[in-house]
Amino acid sequence: MGSSTAYHLAKSRLQAAGDNAVLVIERDPTYKRASSSLSAGGIRQQFSLKENILMGMYGRDFMRTASHLLTSEHRNNQQMNNPVDVQFRECGYLFLTSTQQGKQRMMANHQLQTQLGCDILLLDPDQLRAKFGSWLNVDDIVMGSYGRSGEGWVDPWILIQGMKNKAMEMGVTYVHGKLVGATRDETNGRVTSIQVQLLTPTSISLSSTNNVVTYHVNNIVNAAGPQASTVMDILAGGSNLLRYPLPVRARKRCVFYFHCSASDGVPPSTTPLTIDATCPVYFRPEGHSSNTFVCGVSPSALQDPDCSDERELDVVQHEFFDGVIWPALYNRVPAFGEIKVKSSWAGFYEYNTVDQNAIIGFHPELRNVLLVNGFSGHGLMQSPAAGRAAAELLDNEGTFQTLDLSIFGFERFMEGGTPVFEEGIV
Repeated sequence: MGSSTAYHLAKSRLQAAGDNAVLVIERDPTYKRASSSLSAGGIRQQFSLKENILMGMYGRDFMRTASHLLTSEHRNNQQMNNPVDVQFRECGYLFLTSTQQGKQRMMANHQLQTQLGCDILLLDPDQLRAKFGSWLNVDDIVMGSYGRSGEGWVDPWILIQGMKNKAMEMGVTYVHGKLVGATRDETNGRVTSIQVQLLTPTSISLSSTNNVVTYHVNNIVNAAGPQASTVMDILAGGSNLLRYPLPVRARKRCVFYFHCSASDGVPPSTTPLTIDATCPVYFRPEGHSSNTFVCGVSPSALQDPDCSDERELDVVQHEFFDGVIWPALYNRVPAFGEIKVKSSWAGFYEYNTVDQNAIIGFHPELRNVLLVNGFSGHGLMQSPAAGRAAAELLDNEGTFQTLDLSIFGFERFMEGGTPVFEEGIV
């Protein structure tokens, strides 16, 4: 989110020949714990809200043209010999439902998706057998929704680095540091400066106290993902000082990489990212081998507490795989009775506790703090559209220019506001 906002902001300011003073404070430039780099990299448009569908469509187009958008324009740059390839594999998404209620929801969503121009097919059990029956058990399935094109997955690490490098080429400055304080003008509710502890020594830090430097700001973008609420507390001067706190918390998600040793009925490497809505367990191929996959599951509410301690990410919850994921995989793909987990990892999930949808807009109390938070598992796929939207708000007096995303404004969490719910949460 931060690099996408910086990229779109720098791009629009270069075209307008304006001031390109964009600074990104990045506390971990390795992105070892970053939610995006630890994600499954999914790209889709199969949502129920028009705005989410359109954001997904822009993300699709961005990934398709990323090599053009993100590769360096400087001919003497080594990157010219290595164009940015985010490895967008348009193998599709396949949602499966075994209930009549789920079928009706798929049909309603499909009508809107196709009206907006998405290439989505509804498949009945016979059609599912004809297309995927060599590996898929559909005995209890009543309908599938299949993204025939424009959906799939990318390499998150390449996307992150591509956006960052291109933003830097256009004049964006990245600073390895951590927000530790802020100064506010209490008369107008604006943050006037921030204090940043530099984590990599520089000439600035050598002349500062405890490596803490002050930056005077016009606007601030909170793109801190699972740590977004902590950032808001610092900007506000302490916890519990905001009348309207940011409803974003860190949750833990685990991803498993496994090998299938069955000789028959193994899903091919072109298999779509498949989601069994009855669980919901998902899996997709990993790499170009026909026998390796990644998978995961969204835990139930009782098994999904807040989790802000990064040390917790060192512990992968294998009970989810043994008790929930594997039985569901085996039921849906009989060949998955012969699998072995080769590796696993855990990452933070940026959870909007109110309605699990994006928050894009200025905060009512800190009036120059733009929120780009709460994407609840859709951050990577929606990052191009969210970054573009944030850049538009910053440079156009708080108004959207290309896609009206005002439905995701913070006002919905205030008195009289209405939460915005999405049926396509995974």
